[in-house]
Amino acid sequence: MNLQMATRHALFAILELAAQPDRQVSAAEIAEKYDISLNHLSKVLRTLGRRGLVEAVRGVGGGYRFVGNARRVTLLDIINAFEEVGPSPGSHRDPGDDTAEGQALRTVMEEIDILTEATLSSITVETMLKMIRRSRRETPSAA
Repeated sequence: MNLQMATRHALFAILELAAQPDRQVSAAEIAEKYDISLNHLSKVLRTLGRRGLVEAVRGVGGGYRFVGNARRVTLLDIINAFEEVGPSPGSHRDPGDDTAEGQALRTVMEEIDILTEATLSSITVETMLKMIRRSRRETPSAA
């Protein structure tokens, strides 16, 4: 599965903010760490704010902070703010779909979509943060 650029930026931002719950992190700091456009990240953060996942803090020492529940917010929640995951509803037909082979392929692809959606809905922000911490312990050179 390939994620759109905005979705990846959103995941990086949420993970960065959730990892530092006691401080506000500037958009510039996040953009620099992940080598992404500050302008694009700002748009992503606004979308996350409208979804109630981040909050902008103005003034000296301002920035953004994660306001969701890390134990409940899943990767699917974040991804769905930017793109659809799972089987596509509708009657879009590709060439060959009406053949037995096409129907079998469509069945397999729909199953993959269902499994992807189930997996993403089972992984919380907290789970991701634990994976990141474990990875850092295993790789001393990681920042």
